[in-house]
Amino acid sequence: MKILKPDLTNFNAIKDFPYKENFIDFDNIQMHYIDEGKGETILALHGQPSWCYLYRKFIPVLKNYRFIAPDLIGFGKSDKIVGWKNYSFELHFKSLVNLINTLELNDITLVVQDWGGLLGLSLLGEYPERFKRVVILNTFLPIGKPLTPLFKVWKAFAKNHPSLPVGKVIQKASFQDLSKDVVDAYDAPFPNRKHKDGAKAFPSLVPTKPNQEGVARMKKARQVLSEWGKPALVMFSDKDKMFSGLEKFFYKLIPSSVEQQKIIIKDAGHFLQEEKGEDIADYIDRFIRNELKLKNQ
Repeated sequence: MKILKPDLTNFNAIKDFPYKENFIDFDNIQMHYIDEGKGETILALHGQPSWCYLYRKFIPVLKNYRFIAPDLIGFGKSDKIVGWKNYSFELHFKSLVNLINTLELNDITLVVQDWGGLLGLSLLGEYPERFKRVVILNTFLPIGKPLTPLFKVWKAFAKNHPSLPVGKVIQKASFQDLSKDVVDAYDAPFPNRKHKDGAKAFPSLVPTKPNQEGVARMKKARQVLSEWGKPALVMFSDKDKMFSGLEKFFYKLIPSSVEQQKIIIKDAGHFLQEEKGEDIADYIDRFIRNELKLKNQ
């Protein structure tokens, strides 16, 4: 496989992301992550087609924790593999296993959204003993059922567009208008179409048949979450055309989720961390400090 190294000077113009770059090796591919602060470990996973920049607003609020957010392979400051067919569920899953093993992470508070949920909740399903809590934002655990019409349109767009306009995709899926600087920051990892194959691949990796890769891991995640006795916080936004309302799936699936306040993030689209990052981070801080638990529990 041909590997493209990111040109880190492309990120120099980003004004609101002053966090130190860290890299680990995974099968001769460099994975980037941020690792800020000290205290209990929070591991935050982004999805499609964003990168760890999505979590920048969390870090000042969660300054009393160790906040780790990687860039998935093909995204952000991580290496990019050329050829969208070279990306797979297992590639991403194993790269995250490598991350938590290399950094020796335990007692993790996991924060997931979009593809970060498919992968991160599968990681929790495989290694539940390493996780202390889970925070679930705008995601799902598909097990090979047919796609919705809206997702079919997105899948076709991502697969067939000659050069996926990442910043415009982020804006389109947001409820609020984003500044040019923010849109440019989401475009920064992708200077040309050769760097975009990871983003192009993700929608096609969502399983639509029960024998596809990833289904077994997500079924296991569902099983583990159905018996989850540790704290779980579910927060979805109200203006996500694809995911709003799916919080009910997780409320029903995870017994301990009903012990927490039911929180809907108002006036935010799919990338709720971008639009309401400080608010969500404050909820997470209160969740970790056990201040969101219902009084009658």
